Amino acid sequence: MTSANDAPLSVLRQLDSTLYSNITQDDLAFFRKAVAINRSHGKEEDVEDETIKTHILDIQSKAYAVHNYNCIRRFAFIRPKIAYLAGYHHALELLKTRENPILADIGCCFGNDIRKAAMDGWPTQNLLACDLRREFWDIGHALFKSTPETFPVKFIQGDIFNDAFFSPGSSAASNIAGIDLTAIDSLTPLREKISAIHTSSLFHLFDEDQQLALAKRLSTLLLLEPGSIIFGSHGGQLIKGIRERRPPRIDPAERYMFCHSPESWKKLWCENVFSQEQGVKVRVEAELAQVERKDLGFARANESEDKANEENKFWAMKWFVQII
Repeated sequence: MTSANDAPLSVLRQLDSTLYSNITQDDLAFFRKAVAINRSHGKEEDVEDETIKTHILDIQSKAYAVHNYNCIRRFAFIRPKIAYLAGYHHALELLKTRENPILADIGCCFGNDIRKAAMDGWPTQNLLACDLRREFWDIGHALFKSTPETFPVKFIQGDIFNDAFFSPGSSAASNIAGIDLTAIDSLTPLREKISAIHTSSLFHLFDEDQQLALAKRLSTLLLLEPGSIIFGSHGGQLIKGIRERRPPRIDPAERYMFCHSPESWKKLWCENVFSQEQGVKVRVEAELAQVERKDLGFARANESEDKANEENKFWAMKWFVQII
């Protein structure tokens, strides 16, 4: 008899419908409202929970075939993570103080967070979604039963590390108010134009050097005025370092996650991205929240339940960087 630890990697990464229990009633309420917005009458329909579950499971299966991200496996694509971030509420204040501020969601996946911003009053013509894979954005339309006409947020596909898609060294255009997001096909025209940048579940996909490079690239997109903000959430730790993820990923390169601590994260932004010498001052807030993730681990043979439960703990770091 073999233990789960000896099972083929392909078995360990199969979808598990029991993880549907991760979806809360608040998540379902958001989903129902997001779907209703795309209806001509704008009203929520009385749809049975089981019908919704069948639809979500079908969407999950299609998305997982595109790429086996763990956030898809655990149904994180239903929850509007942005709503639980302090940085988002600071971003919403920009709607009161700026003319046509742009909010960009980098690594938008299905677009659940950008939909929440639209629901909260951010004009769709000033919202931008960006992801490496267009398939996820298209699947998001299927998930929320929308079309580019009923949800006309601009989406651009590309790799933020690719200079052909985003050249941080390009000169910034002076006209901010006149930006037409529908006319762009890369991030380069938006250098120093974006008022608020959201990015969640993205940084922890990269090693330490890549995380610094990503932070620097995002900073060059930000409009350098007081109040502009970059915010999000991703995996963190009490002490920065490598976390070994369980069960092992199919790709061995994905088994290890580099995690910053709140202290090292603040240092990264204040000393390596923005600095006093640049004449840009920032406020950086970062906090850890411990969550139990049953999708992460499993008990090894002869392993205590306490040890197995400890392996299932995950630190989520919620943070924002705001120009002051």
